[in-house]
Amino acid sequence: MLFKYFDANHGIEVHDAIIEKSGGLSGIINLGLLDSTLSHVKNDSYYPEIEDKVTHLFYSINKNHCFNDGNKRTAIALSAYLLEINGLDSKIDLFIKRMENITVYVAENRIDKELLKELISSTIYEYEYNEELKLQLFNALSS
Repeated sequence: MLFKYFDANHGIEVHDAIIEKSGGLSGIINLGLLDSTLSHVKNDSYYPEIEDKVTHLFYSINKNHCFNDGNKRTAIALSAYLLEINGLDSKIDLFIKRMENITVYVAENRIDKELLKELISSTIYEYEYNEELKLQLFNALSS
C-alpha cells in the first residue's frame, strides 16, 4: 500500500490552529524532533502498517515535546489527519474520542508504546476493545 504523508509545515500549522482555538503557549521548541518523527513514520521497514505509523506519530509527538504547549492535542490531531489522508476517515471520530484520555496516560507513562499500538489497532480495525485489551488497559491504569 502506498501511504500518504504530510510535512513539518503542515504539522506546525495544525499545532498553531489548536493553540489559537483552545489556548496555550504557541511556538516550536525543536523543529528537528518534528522533522525526525515525520521522517521515521515514512520508513516502511520500521513502520510497515498504518497502525504502526499512527502509533509512532502519536507517541513521538506526545512524548518528545517538540512544541512549547499542546503536544498531547497535536498528537491526536496529526494522527487523525494521517488516518484521514490514508482513507480511514470513517475511524476519525472514534479515534479522537478514545485518544482524548489515552494521550494523558501516554504522557504520564501509564500507557507504553506497545499498549498504545494495540489500542490504536483496535480503534482502526474493530469498534470495541476486546476483553483482553480492556484488561491490559485496566492493569496499566491501576498501577
